[in-house]
Amino acid sequence: MSRRPSAHAKGFSLIEVLIVVAIIGIIASMLIPNMLDAMQKAKQKRTMADMRIVGGAMFSWLTDQVGAAAAGLSSTSNIDLGDYGGLKTADALSTILIPTYLQDIPLKDGWKSRYEYYLNTANPRAIHVMAIRSTGRDGAAETDDYTVTGFEPTDYDRDVVWADGFMVRWPESRN
Repeated sequence: MSRRPSAHAKGFSLIEVLIVVAIIGIIASMLIPNMLDAMQKAKQKRTMADMRIVGGAMFSWLTDQVGAAAAGLSSTSNIDLGDYGGLKTADALSTILIPTYLQDIPLKDGWKSRYEYYLNTANPRAIHVMAIRSTGRDGAAETDDYTVTGFEPTDYDRDVVWADGFMVRWPESRN
């Protein structure tokens, strides 16, 4: 014996379903931009942490090479990466720093672009000895000549640069 559906069957009307879908859409439109920004901030923070770790290892190498007196000699307002000797690959750097100073050298920053490492092994007593650059989200270097200053933290395309123990270009809140 089959039952016939009654005219008063319970369920949601089309209007109720559309209202719920509209509310979910509004909530999603408010949350997605914040989530995307949080992901970019995490990539930026990971990149800066990597740079500090590798920079610390480079600094330890420098101290072992020429003594603590040479460490941190340069604190100028402009940095030209051309003054830091040739660009080193992570493989070339690993022969110098692994295993004494680091377990491994990060190849790519938070945006999956290769780090640029500079280490003047030929003249560790020079004023400009070591630098690391991340080209940011866009993967393109802005310049090789940087003024020491921060930039707006939400400008993820900006280069992040560490040199001779100091951040040269970094995200900085300006409240």
